[in-house]
Amino acid sequence: MTINVYTEQTPNPATMKFMVNKLLINGSEDFATKESAEKSPFAKELFKFNFVNGVFFASNFVTITKTDDADWSDIEAILKEFVKGAVESELKIKEVSEEAPAFEGTETEIKIQQILHDYVRPAVEQDGGAITYKSFDEGVVTVELRGSCSGCPSSTITLKSGIQNLLQRMIPEVKEVVSEAM
Repeated sequence: MTINVYTEQTPNPATMKFMVNKLLINGSEDFATKESAEKSPFAKELFKFNFVNGVFFASNFVTITKTDDADWSDIEAILKEFVKGAVESELKIKEVSEEAPAFEGTETEIKIQQILHDYVRPAVEQDGGAITYKSFDEGVVTVELRGSCSGCPSSTITLKSGIQNLLQRMIPEVKEVVSEAM
């Protein structure tokens, strides 16, 4: 199979989404620092580039965050070539494979997790990010945004007008959705 890599801009100017025509991972993995990438051969290699500031994997893409002093026009082709080679040589994203956790909690919590998984996750992944359910307490849903969504100016709008409205419409108990800071 020939591996094709193409890039997509994300709403966050510091990140670029590198899409491949192959499933890389079920779920997602976020490596926000060089230290966190120790158990990921793929991410570890990416962090060897001094302009890489963060690496996030989900389904068929890797979202790379660049340092402020780097310019996409200078590094995009280099990273594209690296991602292609890494996927072709089947460089591992994680040393140990774990199954995705089943939804847990009260009936309402399970409903929230299901909606986030079915409706919100695909949209967020399209922008090169990920959303993780953290908790539901007294009407407040807490989520964690990663990848492109982490630190993106438009993620607050997405959170309040998109995710919060959707959950409030589908689950009357939901009063507010907040994001946990990374």
